[in-house]
Amino acid sequence: MKKATQFGMPTLIENKTLEDNIALCKRLGLKFIELNMNFPEYQLEQLEQTGTFIKAAEQAQIYYTIHLDENLNIADFNSLVAEAYCETVRRTIEVAKKLLPLRDKYGDPTQPLTLNMHMNHGIYITLPDKKVQMYERDFETYMDSFARFRKSCEHWIADSDIKIVIENTDGFRDYEKKSIDFLLESPFFALTWDIGHSKAIGEKDVPFIKSHADRLIHFHIHDGSENPPKNHLALGDGEIDLDDRLRLAESRNARCVLETKTVAALEKSVNYLKRRSGI
Repeated sequence: MKKATQFGMPTLIENKTLEDNIALCKRLGLKFIELNMNFPEYQLEQLEQTGTFIKAAEQAQIYYTIHLDENLNIADFNSLVAEAYCETVRRTIEVAKKLLPLRDKYGDPTQPLTLNMHMNHGIYITLPDKKVQMYERDFETYMDSFARFRKSCEHWIADSDIKIVIENTDGFRDYEKKSIDFLLESPFFALTWDIGHSKAIGEKDVPFIKSHADRLIHFHIHDGSENPPKNHLALGDGEIDLDDRLRLAESRNARCVLETKTVAALEKSVNYLKRRSGI
C-alpha cells in the first residue's frame, strides 16, 4: 500500500511559543513542525531541553524536524567561528537523536529525521569589473573545511537515522555544487528541494537538483512566481506546477514542509491539499 506523504509546518513568527505552533499544527491535521534555529526560542540551549519538547509533542501526537541556523558557515576562514558552527551542528545532532522516538511513534519510520541546512555563500570582493567570491578564490581551503565537516558528521550521527539535508536558496554557486557533490558521496547527507526558492530565481537550480533526484528526501513546499520574483506564497497563489512537484515528493517518499510565512497562508495551503488528495 502506498504511503501518504507526511506534511508539516514551519515555525511561524506569529506564533510566539512552542505551544502556539503545536496547537496550530494539531488543528490543521499536520504531522510535524520544523523547528527553526533562527528564532530565539529555538536556539540550541532551548532545544537541548528536550523533555519539554517531547512532552508537548506527545500530547499532540506530532514530531519535529530541525532547520539549522541560516547563518551556519562551517567554512568560515576564522577557525573560531567555523568551530562554533560545527559544534552547533554536533549538539543539534544530539538533540535530534533524542527526538527520534517521536518520529517513530507519530511519523514515518522509513523517513530519516532531517536537519535542514543552507549553503553559506561567504563574502565577495568587488572589483571594478566583477565580484570575486572568496570561497571560489580559495577553493582548496573551502573544500578542506567540508572534508572535515563531512567526516565529523559521519562520526556524530553514527548509526542514528538522521540526515543533514542541503536546501537550495537563491542559486547554488559553482563552488557550492562541487562541495554538495562531495557531501552527497556520504549517505549521511541528502537534499531538500525548496520549490518556491527555485521558482523565484527562474528555476536555475532545477537541473542540478534533478541530477541528484535519488538523494531528494525533503521538500519545502510553497508557491511562487518568477516575474515578479516571489515565494512563500500559499499553494495556488503562484505559478508553480504544484502537481508535478508533489508527485515527485510522493515518488521519493519525501517529507514536506508547507513553508509559508503566515498562519493564513498555511491554512490556505492545507485546504489546497485537502482538495487535491487529502492529508
